Amino acid sequence: MARELWKGNEAVAEAAIRAGLQAYFGYPITPQTELLEWMARRMPELGRAFVQAESELAAINMVYGAACTGARVMSSSSSPGVSLMLEGISYIAGTEIPMVLVDVMRGGPGLGNIAPAQADYNQIVHGGGHGDYFPIVLAPASVQESVDLTVQAFDLAEKYRSVAIVLTDGSIGQMMEPAELPEMQPVRTTFPSWAVSGATAGRPRNFLTSIYMEPTLEEEANFRIVRRWQEVRSKEVRYKEYFLDDAKFVVVGFGSAGRVAFSAVRAARAAGIPVGLVRPITLKPFPEELFQDLSKKVEAMLVVEMNAGQMLEDVRLNTKGRIPVEFYGRMGGIMPLPDEILSEINALVAGPLTTDGHPRDRWLQRLAKKN
Repeated sequence: MARELWKGNEAVAEAAIRAGLQAYFGYPITPQTELLEWMARRMPELGRAFVQAESELAAINMVYGAACTGARVMSSSSSPGVSLMLEGISYIAGTEIPMVLVDVMRGGPGLGNIAPAQADYNQIVHGGGHGDYFPIVLAPASVQESVDLTVQAFDLAEKYRSVAIVLTDGSIGQMMEPAELPEMQPVRTTFPSWAVSGATAGRPRNFLTSIYMEPTLEEEANFRIVRRWQEVRSKEVRYKEYFLDDAKFVVVGFGSAGRVAFSAVRAARAAGIPVGLVRPITLKPFPEELFQDLSKKVEAMLVVEMNAGQMLEDVRLNTKGRIPVEFYGRMGGIMPLPDEILSEINALVAGPLTTDGHPRDRWLQRLAKKN
């Protein structure tokens, strides 16, 4: 198909529809509301289910019920709305059924603002709701990647009976770029053997739950989830790497921050600095082996995020203190500029470099000197 100009939120919605989405449940919150509005028009046109619920709490529990039937279902929201959904997401994970969530991040904490940020990393990547479960988290950096990863999210969720989350932000959700959308897939007419179906399937009824009053049964369910996650870790890691062949320094950023960092890295390369870029696409599973290998080859890393340093901790964990790791972040809905990141790259190269102390402390000290 030809590429067309799409707004990020609308492209994600249409991609989900073309991936065979059968039911959408959501509640409006900026900067993701266009996604819901697109669903409100397109889903009824196609004879599929759309419900604007009375709240995020209601929406995620509607997703829970529909997902138990084996249908392709999803919801979308933005930072404080996702916080309200986390209990329901934990129930879905505990019941071992697939669903897709799109989180279009905004500035916070609290109500914050409607500008783009990346401060949901910890809440999404490190579990969110209560209990032992492991969501698959995909982080696009463009409208095209948002389309592609939304389609992949449904396939991954179903393959591993897992929650799959597309973690984007207000910049990607609101920007317009050329993108190619997939062909329309037919909605399914047969359903997986684990789904609830009443008596109509001609087999014994399934009973799906996340409650196991007997601790040994609860542990058995937990082991199923963990073993499934081990398979995800071994097979589904995704990332983009740039200029790593001769890199002595590496910049790390995901989503919009990684996109901006790419411009800074290209400028640094033009100035003769041997710097590369890693942009994780799966934030969970995180590219652990990549960072462990790089920590044995390069001199230092710079992590760039639109928060106060959340993915930073995963980079530090997997570099194991072998090399200095520095941090640069913007918060509150402000995006970093390429020149700011280039300045940080120059400072990284100039040194002095240390593995002592926390990179966040050094970042705040540098900001204090500038101000």
